[in-house]
Amino acid sequence: MRRVEPRQLPLVFADSPQGSKGADASGVPEGKAFLQHTARARRTQGSTATAAAGERLLEEAALASNMARALLHVARNKGAAGVDGKSVDEVVAESHWLLSLLRRELLSGRYRPGDVRRVWIPKPGGGQRGLGIPNVVDRWVQQAVHQVLEPVFEPIFHNSSHGFRPRRGASTAIAEATAHLAEGRSWVVGIDLSKFFDRVNHQRLLARLGQRVRDGRLLRLVGQMLKAKVVLPDGTRVTTEQGTPQGGPLSPLLSNVVLDELDREMERRGLHFVRYADDFNVFVGSERAGRRVMASLTRFIERRLRLKVNVDKSEVARPAEVHFLGFSLHLQADGTVEVHLSKRSRERLDAKVRELTPRNWGRSLSECIETTNRYLNGWGGYFRLCTGEGAQIFQRYDAHIRRRIRVIIVRQKKRPRHLYRHLISRSVSGKAAARTAWRSCGPWKKSNLPGMTRGYPNAWFYARLVSLWSSWTQAQLSSEASGQSFLPGFEMST
Repeated sequence: MRRVEPRQLPLVFADSPQGSKGADASGVPEGKAFLQHTARARRTQGSTATAAAGERLLEEAALASNMARALLHVARNKGAAGVDGKSVDEVVAESHWLLSLLRRELLSGRYRPGDVRRVWIPKPGGGQRGLGIPNVVDRWVQQAVHQVLEPVFEPIFHNSSHGFRPRRGASTAIAEATAHLAEGRSWVVGIDLSKFFDRVNHQRLLARLGQRVRDGRLLRLVGQMLKAKVVLPDGTRVTTEQGTPQGGPLSPLLSNVVLDELDREMERRGLHFVRYADDFNVFVGSERAGRRVMASLTRFIERRLRLKVNVDKSEVARPAEVHFLGFSLHLQADGTVEVHLSKRSRERLDAKVRELTPRNWGRSLSECIETTNRYLNGWGGYFRLCTGEGAQIFQRYDAHIRRRIRVIIVRQKKRPRHLYRHLISRSVSGKAAARTAWRSCGPWKKSNLPGMTRGYPNAWFYARLVSLWSSWTQAQLSSEASGQSFLPGFEMST
């Protein structure tokens, strides 16, 4: 394959053959239908690659069925275009001829990853986080490699590692943390790794991979991915000497490979911990023990792993004071543990609600509610892990959001006579409508007067606006009916 600038498959930029973006009889786009058919195909009998052997993993990664599954996975995640400007949909539409070309380039060793587009996204706690967006073709290859490396490393990862792993996640991490607290380890050592994804040492990472992967070609391919140049927003291309390609499909697996060494060290020391990617807590019985663990682990992380601990954000504290995956754990006098929103999560939700429901909303009310619902559905699906006491705050948020929407209605009517007529049309009595419309006060106070609460009662919102409390209650009832808990293996508080 000829190399172009930026380095990438030249044929990706060619016009698609006529008809490549059509659809089959079922209505599925032709490119996607081709991938689905290829993904279901059996492996070629000549393939001898196995995840256990680790010797011919490049052939395993380049199998047509594996490549097809990889691109389907990338398509489900969508995502922005990379430096080459090619969208996911365009690559999928061209996949019926790109796949065979890409397989040949991988097996011949001529494939070279393209440059990575750097974007900056705001961090919840302030500042910015750099995110790398590889070209779609490179994300495709990374996902194909991920699918053959995961079976190799997944069996050896520590049970207390929960991030980016099959059948694990925030729920299992919070469940294990809850168990440690219930067993009497009432102090938490929270260690924050400073810019972890930007500081990973390439040589150490490749050496760790080489302990299980004996296919040198695949290791070289991963090395090339790690070394891909980064294009900054101003167009500057910079060389990457350390760090993993955060934003690509392979990055989460590589982070677990790096930090598995830390997991094993903590296990060797007999520590009880929970880790989710680079966010981990150690549970100890006293503050003094926590200080000692903090000091010793900091030395190990900085000297052995060559990473940096953020001293300002690391702490030894009671669990209720520690932010872990958006939650804080409250140890009760009877030994039970309640899962609450952390202070940081509450502050983030407050800010997001203000953003979604500004007083000067200039579009239709239905559009405001629709946008808010999308956010609340996703937010509530994650934070349903809160237990009974911790979930009580959802009722206050529901009431707060309803009131902010009532404020928007008041502001949009502009003049008292317009608000009065509107409330009359909402079947509010003339007396209540007048006292609300001509009341000498601001929109916030008017939003809670009888005229507004009768014109827009809670029942009106229940039919249109997502209720965090109702969603949590329904989800809890469903889980209880199925005999499962949000926190696997533990009884939910009610």
